[in-house]
Amino acid sequence: MAKKPKSKASSGKKTKAAKPHSRAQRAVSKHAARRAKHQYVPWHTIPLEELNPLLQRQFVVGQEIMLARVLLKKGCIVPEHSHHNEQLTYILDGALKFWIDGKEIVVHSGEVLCIPAHMPHKAEALEDTVDLDVFNPPRADWINKTDQYLRGQK
Repeated sequence: MAKKPKSKASSGKKTKAAKPHSRAQRAVSKHAARRAKHQYVPWHTIPLEELNPLLQRQFVVGQEIMLARVLLKKGCIVPEHSHHNEQLTYILDGALKFWIDGKEIVVHSGEVLCIPAHMPHKAEALEDTVDLDVFNPPRADWINKTDQYLRGQK
């Protein structure tokens, strides 16, 4: 009488779990992890950049993301512009009125506005306002200080 072959589950042998990535993918991930460094940056250590009398900002840049703290005095106008960066604006204090996609939207403290890439938008500070803006990818024009639409205007 022939013996039945034992199944792997009943053979008593341990099988190795499949690895989630190829050797090349793991090598790339390890290399990227070595290049990337964490950052701990208290806001008070970053000088406030004065763009005009009503607008100041600070920002931190990661590999693929940027966080900006923007301080706008009441009446500050951010002229209409667009950029290839996706933007999230979170109002910490105050309120901004946006003109975007044919609508006027007032974003108050505790609220968020998501602005898709390439969408023209304009804003006005309805009161003294502090907002956090997140950009992906980071804004090269801000880093290189070529953002003339913000400099020297109300």
